[in-house]
Amino acid sequence: MSVKLYAMTCGWLSADMNMFLAGQEGHIKVPIPAYLIEHPKGKVLFDSGMHPDIQTDPHGRIGELADAFVPDFEAGQEIKGRLESLNVDPDSIDFIINSHLHFDHTGGNELVPNAKVIIQKREWEAGHVPELMEANLFDPLDYDHGHQVQQVEGEFDLFGDGSVTTVPTYGHTPGHQALKVRLDSGDVILAADSCYLRRTLEEMMLPSIVAEPETMMESLRTLKKLKNAGARIFYGHDPEFWESVPQAPLEIT
Repeated sequence: MSVKLYAMTCGWLSADMNMFLAGQEGHIKVPIPAYLIEHPKGKVLFDSGMHPDIQTDPHGRIGELADAFVPDFEAGQEIKGRLESLNVDPDSIDFIINSHLHFDHTGGNELVPNAKVIIQKREWEAGHVPELMEANLFDPLDYDHGHQVQQVEGEFDLFGDGSVTTVPTYGHTPGHQALKVRLDSGDVILAADSCYLRRTLEEMMLPSIVAEPETMMESLRTLKKLKNAGARIFYGHDPEFWESVPQAPLEIT
């Protein structure tokens, strides 16, 4: 049963390097990835990028975050435009698997109205408790759009055949999850914000802002075990790594 995986760049954000690797100086401009997975039983998005309002009024949409994470986000780079450029109707997407609820991972959910959202139960709950929303910089504008939501706990095999499986990687946020995609060439781990950069994993170095540092470090150990077992890690926001990733319409093989 063949599965196809495509990478899409849904804009860029610039920020202090310290945000991505604690204690590091300098500046970094990072890609905002989203992925399309085509399975015989349905089309899946892993994350949906930023909301298109950020293209024209970033402060109006994300407030002071637009100062810490400066967007470079043009018309057509939103998930709807990316899908339409592939001749994929956003209305035809069956599932959105959100790694977590931050604005650069769920902002495009509104543009994919018919999908069922798959998210960790503890993340969804954190997105609806005022204290946790504030602590984790969650905004319901990004994720409360009336989608059918399936809250999962731990590993979840979407199609029951081992081809698309969530990997709990808590710590960046309370219920962050990565995604394992089984291609003909082997397993790919879409790490999202459980592992921003290649250096994050190689040096086991956390970012400066983490919900649960010890838990995130344990998640990095999980990723390292998967890598040592032969899986390819697709780092969440690594510009150098991203240069090596085939961009849709090219398929990741």
